[in-house]
Amino acid sequence: MTNVTDKNRYFYDAFVSRLIHEKFGEYENRIAVGIAGEGSDCFGYDDEISRDHDFGTGVCLWITDKDMNIFGHRLSIAYNELVDSAERSFFTERLRERRGVMTIREFYSKILQIDCDTEKCEISDENWLRLDHSCLKTATNGVIFRDDMGIFTAFRDYLLNYYPDSIWKIRIAEKLHEYSSALQVNYARCMTRNDTVAAELCRSKGLSAAMELFFLIIREYPPYYKWTYRALTEKDSDGEFSAKIKKLAEATVSADAWEGTRYHPNRLNYKDRIVSLSEEIASEIEQIMINAGLLNSRGRYLETHVNEILAGIEHPVN
Repeated sequence: MTNVTDKNRYFYDAFVSRLIHEKFGEYENRIAVGIAGEGSDCFGYDDEISRDHDFGTGVCLWITDKDMNIFGHRLSIAYNELVDSAERSFFTERLRERRGVMTIREFYSKILQIDCDTEKCEISDENWLRLDHSCLKTATNGVIFRDDMGIFTAFRDYLLNYYPDSIWKIRIAEKLHEYSSALQVNYARCMTRNDTVAAELCRSKGLSAAMELFFLIIREYPPYYKWTYRALTEKDSDGEFSAKIKKLAEATVSADAWEGTRYHPNRLNYKDRIVSLSEEIASEIEQIMINAGLLNSRGRYLETHVNEILAGIEHPVN
């Protein structure tokens, strides 16, 4: 990942592993260790700007609920004493909350905001539908240094296997509708009314939906919203889609392009650069879906693909 991860790995190898071996040797193979979860360092995006928060050197130590009662509290005290020792670097209180000893169930449940059955590796369809994409990315980022029992990694792999097929398609349908509604319908309505504030909100919603669709189609979770575009540029192999997203984000709302224009649902106002970019992005999304085997039909108005995506699913979008 980054030098930040290298520093944490060194901290584990040089200090934490020795602490575990010397003071908790009989439980050594029951402690999973790594760096994952909340914080830009877990995504490999840490930089100088990040150092006003979430900064320092530390690792996560994951154990079962049962082991927390047996030795976890003692392990936590010993780990915190190590972090607080004179030879350790500056360590913010916010990062302290995200590192150290925690149960496997607590780690995943807190991030995903559901009660996770980490022993059985199960999530109900209802909970899958409730989960936020970025939370799933947060729960599966980072690096695992050691996991002899494999419980932490097993649930991580379960999440990385991605949404169940029906949930995946429902999510795609939701975002197709969101993009179409925001940028292919309501943006023009708002601009015709000269409501530029509402139009900007439409553009923002459409940008978000477009990027989420890209990640959904390639079966990857996007990170927290402020990192989504950066992650998109890393996954967009030829750079064309991300380039259009950037152009749409930087385009200026032009009230002049709508002077004397009457709204018509089947007539696009290509004098507005945002309209033309929105249609170009819709075409890109359509092609990506075709390449992924999700579509047999064509149509740049993305709402028209919702029924095809949902065909055969037992629980359609409400």
